[in-house]
Order: sequence, then C-alpha cells, then structure tokens
Amino acid sequence: MAQLSEFASYLREWRGRRGWSQEDLARRSGLSRAGVSAIETGRLVPSAAAALALAAALECRVEDLFRLRKPEAGAPTWAWTPRREPCRYWTAELGGEIRLYPAEPSPLGMIPHDGVVHEGTLQAGEPIAPERTLIMACCDPAVGLLAAELAREAGVRLLAFQRPSRTALTLLGQGLVHAAGVHLSRHDEPGGNAGVVRAALGPGYTLLRVAHWEEGIALAPGLALSTVGAAIGSDLRWIGRETGSGARQCLDELLTDRQAPNRLASDHRGVAEALRGGWADAGVCLRLVSEEAGLDFLGVRQEAYDLCFPTRWEDDPRLKALVHAVRSPSYRQALGDLPGYDSTAAGALQRVS
Repeated sequence: MAQLSEFASYLREWRGRRGWSQEDLARRSGLSRAGVSAIETGRLVPSAAAALALAAALECRVEDLFRLRKPEAGAPTWAWTPRREPCRYWTAELGGEIRLYPAEPSPLGMIPHDGVVHEGTLQAGEPIAPERTLIMACCDPAVGLLAAELAREAGVRLLAFQRPSRTALTLLGQGLVHAAGVHLSRHDEPGGNAGVVRAALGPGYTLLRVAHWEEGIALAPGLALSTVGAAIGSDLRWIGRETGSGARQCLDELLTDRQAPNRLASDHRGVAEALRGGWADAGVCLRLVSEEAGLDFLGVRQEAYDLCFPTRWEDDPRLKALVHAVRSPSYRQALGDLPGYDSTAAGALQRVS
C-alpha cells in the first residue's frame, strides 16, 4: 500500500477546472465531503473504488488524479546556469531528476514561477509538482494552443523555451527537455526530420507530427514585390536568423553564395518586429507571423514540423498527454485555422531507428 509521503494527489486542480465545490464532487462521486477533503489535502490515500469513482465523476483517468512520487534523487540541479541573481525559476522532473529552469520570456506569456534564487539560496514559493511539468524547446509561435490543451485536458503545465531546431535537439540529447521542436526538412523531402534527428542524436527517438507549415519571405510595408525571384534580385536589407534554425536554412538556400545578414532575429516574431520597426526590408519567417504583423508574404516552401522525444520516455504520463493533445480534434481544428498551418497529419508517430 502506498504511504502518504509517496502519494501525489491532483484532485483539487481537476475539481477546480470543473468549477465544482468539494460538496459537488462528493455528490457526483458518491463519497463524503470529508473524504474528498482528506484526499485533496494528502491526509488519506483513496481506495481503488474511490479513485475510480472520482475519475469517473471528473471524466478523466485515475493516473491523472493520483500518482506515486518518484524517490528523491538528490538536490535539484540547474538545467543551465542563471545569468544573474536574484532569478525566478521553474522546476520540472526529467528522467528521475529534479531540474531548475531560469525563468525567461515565453511565447506563453508571464508564467507564475516556482521560486526565486537569491545569493545562492533557493526561496521556494508554491510550485506546481515537478512531475506535472513538461519542458519543451521549440520555435512554434502557436505553442500556446498546445499549452492550453494540455492544461485543460490533462492538468499538465507546459513550459516552452524559444530555441532553434538544432539547439532544441542538443538540449534533448543532454536530457534537459522532454521534447524538441524540429523543422529542418521540406514536407516531401526523403528522410525528413527523422534523418536530421538520426544524424544529430542517433536512434532511440520518436517524432510526433504536429503540422505542415508554410515558410517564406516577409516584406516590410511599401515594397512592390510580388515574387520570390524579385525579392532575391532586389537590393534589400535582410534580417537573418541564428545558425541551426529552419528559417536560417531556408534563408541560406535563397541567398546562396551571399554573405549572411549581420543582424539576427532570435525567433519568427523577431523577424516581423525588425521589418515593422524599419531595421530591415525582408526576412524569412512563417506565414502566420507575417500575417499577424500585417506584412506581405511570399511563400517559399512547406515544412514538416515535428516534436521529438526519447522513445524510452514514451510511457511518461506527460508525453502520453502530449500525444493525446496533438491528436485531439479541438487542437487540430484550432491549429488548422491558422494561416499557413496544415494539421491534417497531426498526431502521426515515427520511430527514429
């Protein structure tokens, strides 16, 4: 039988998402309000019958509500060193270890932090359980849709760090993220992203298809250019992207032997901001970002966008929830409604062997 110290309950969070009181949940599950309260506060380990009744009432899985805590593997360690202190941080469990992640600007907006480090001392707040947090490195500007789906359907917190594809794969290989976003191949290219992952990390990984998306040239307002050839042949000021990104790969193919731009944007939206701010005339980004910014866009190619994770972690409840979320009709519909996104193949899995 599980001891209280080994048992983690997420019943309160699931009840809160339904907007129910403890009395409401007690009535729907056939338990007493006192019993619901004791389970939520960790004073009682539910019986199998009670756990099944609660899961049925909340329309979720038992493992969504209750889990056994993994044995502590020692003190938490930094995924990467904070640049300065004091520093806000988040916590997550990966492969049996607790990692600390310095808080940084996120495409998901301002995410509540789990604590602050000051003068080398960790000052913990009220963190979300590390085993409920999924760490992802990617450059998808629409990752907020996935975060909302995971939170709503599985109670999983997604932390998405903006990183180019090859940097994301490096972090994945180091065991510092659960999943890495990759878009380094055309949608019809033999081998696709699997070949990229195999060359970078070797076998033992799984690709989860999210979308095919359109990448191309965004143009500053007022430029009378209607073709890719005209843009390449004109004397334009280009904003670049960092080495290892899919956008940089596309840009290098377009500009062939020309010198890479000196000014670099850190992500797709950074390209659009440079154009709107007058720092450049043209740059490579996704159609979604270009249209959001009200810029003209010249499509260059369709790319396959996949999430890569270690196959050995495929039974992790968070990664199971990720696959389920990407396959859900609500997420696929929301993603497919975005300019330049095709979610027809979303949810397909491919092993890298």
